[in-house]
Amino acid sequence: MNKATILIIDDEVQIRKLLEITLESNDYHHLQAGTAKEGLAMAATHPPDIILLDLGLPDMDGQLVLKQLREWYTNPVIILSVQSSEEDIVAALDNGANDYLVKPFRTGELLARIRSALRGNDREALTPILTFGDIQLDQSAHTVKLKGESLKLTATEYTLLALLMRNEGKVLTHQYLLREVWGPGYIDQSQYLRVFVAQLRKKIEDDPNRPEYIITESGVGYRFIGKE
Repeated sequence: MNKATILIIDDEVQIRKLLEITLESNDYHHLQAGTAKEGLAMAATHPPDIILLDLGLPDMDGQLVLKQLREWYTNPVIILSVQSSEEDIVAALDNGANDYLVKPFRTGELLARIRSALRGNDREALTPILTFGDIQLDQSAHTVKLKGESLKLTATEYTLLALLMRNEGKVLTHQYLLREVWGPGYIDQSQYLRVFVAQLRKKIEDDPNRPEYIITESGVGYRFIGKE
């Protein structure tokens, strides 16, 4: 069995059954909760490696559940919800969700997001050198190499790229990136982000107009995809 344990917090019995079959067939342990109260209790007593959280729970708003979890729970949370508006997605990501899938979703995509989230957790405890495809970033030396050659980046470009690479596979909202790279006073200055993402793409992408590393999540933010 896979060592990873996944907690499902969802009030829909059919969804829980689908997830149970999907996870078991891919060698994941799993726990199930049909209410927010039950889910929070399970997360506290048996902390899982990942939580799959529905926003439409019967006893508590899912965004509030997410906020409560983020007071102490540091492992990945992936939202599974019928709520598909840009506002709901951005709010969940800003409240600490690692990823967001709209129901109905493809099980293959969910499994890919789970694997990505688990890789992100592993990287935090491993080497300070991050390598994806042709890009190698040394977090200790603050250097970046592309195809073995040193890449010249400004301090801001390096900070932005390092933040994206450390969160490989995770959607980072515009507001989060602006706050982390430029500071709280810049969360409305989206033009800064567009300019620096464009600059980074020119330096790391084979074709900046068809990026393979830094992917735009329309209306939400950006996601760094590590090439296999």
